[in-house]
Amino acid sequence: MAAVVAFVSQKGGPGKSTLARALAREGAASGLKVKLADLDLQQGTSLDWSRTRLQFGIEPSISVEAFSTAAKALAVADQYDLLVIDGPARASAGTLEIAKASDLIIQPSGASLDDLRPAVKLFHELVKAGIPLERLAIALNHVATDAEEADARAYVGQAGYAVLAGCLVERPLYRQAQNGGFAVTEAKHARLRERADVLIQSIVNRIAA
Repeated sequence: MAAVVAFVSQKGGPGKSTLARALAREGAASGLKVKLADLDLQQGTSLDWSRTRLQFGIEPSISVEAFSTAAKALAVADQYDLLVIDGPARASAGTLEIAKASDLIIQPSGASLDDLRPAVKLFHELVKAGIPLERLAIALNHVATDAEEADARAYVGQAGYAVLAGCLVERPLYRQAQNGGFAVTEAKHARLRERADVLIQSIVNRIAA
């Protein structure tokens, strides 16, 4: 049975697909058999990204497939070492279904209160529904400064949730990498790759714990 890591969000645009792709890429690069399940049928951004990756022959190859429900994605989990779920663009009734079946639930968030407040609210709802606190973590994305990162960490910490080590800063090179079928861990600039690696390794460490 695969380790199941889900990326969910309360609102669109926090970087859910960005991190799902990067985790899938790093898992595949380490020799794991990985499936990236795209549950956002309306946008299908991870599926489109995988097609670009295939078009340009970028290695390692990553198996990406669209699924209409979490249950359908989970039905293939025993064929893989790692199942990465890229959840729908916004929280829905299916979010709880995803969370119940996942070993780790990651919610990306920007550093503004407009992003952090909905993120904390969603985690409150999941905990109230019975999801263990230790399976929930926030990943910071679109961060502009060290001070902004510190403030965001403090806000999430006060709300009672874990924040993953590292963060993704706001840089066009991350977007350019993904536009070309690469993950953020494959960005051209070494320092940006290193920052992305820290965040993804933090997820790996949580899976292994």
